[in-house]
Amino acid sequence: MDKILTAADAALRTLFARPAASQPSPAQGLREAELSEAEQRLSGALMRVNHVGEVCAQALYSAQAMVTRDAQLRAHLLDAAREETDHLAWSRARLDALGQRPSLLNPLWFAGAFAIGLAAAKISDRVSLGFVVETENQVSAHLGSHLDRLPAQDLATRAVVQRMKEDEERHAAEALESGATPLPAPVQQLMRAAAKVMTTTAHYI
Repeated sequence: MDKILTAADAALRTLFARPAASQPSPAQGLREAELSEAEQRLSGALMRVNHVGEVCAQALYSAQAMVTRDAQLRAHLLDAAREETDHLAWSRARLDALGQRPSLLNPLWFAGAFAIGLAAAKISDRVSLGFVVETENQVSAHLGSHLDRLPAQDLATRAVVQRMKEDEERHAAEALESGATPLPAPVQQLMRAAAKVMTTTAHYI
């Protein structure tokens, strides 16, 4: 019951509360760039996609922590989720600064990611960690592509995206070190296809 309540609390906080970061945003101290309307919309759309990724990360880690019977792994997953909360707060702050809103479909994205995390964790901890590795690698790739597309002068948004990319790569490496099982190629392809649908939709909605 405690695990279920913890997962429910994570869902409510992620979807309906203003996230509070434990660390200062990488954008702190950087002056807001003078962006054209088109550039502002682009930065906002990319940041909305990144915010959705952090919503999904909260769901994934919460589901996995709820299922695992390994106390050490549960603590590791919850620690990672807390770090992802920083990303959630930073990306939301950038959306606000750019005059943009989060995705209207965040409850749907959260539910889907939670279901995936739950299914993976029920197979085994090693498979669960494999999903972490693949998810974080895909998120890192998306963030890298966003760095190529963001306006060069939007230093505040670029700083946040760069820091998030570094953290996601570290999370993937830590999951590998913890014994993650590589996912079969068809599963990886399916995850990429689902991510494509999500990112394309979140760019606009």
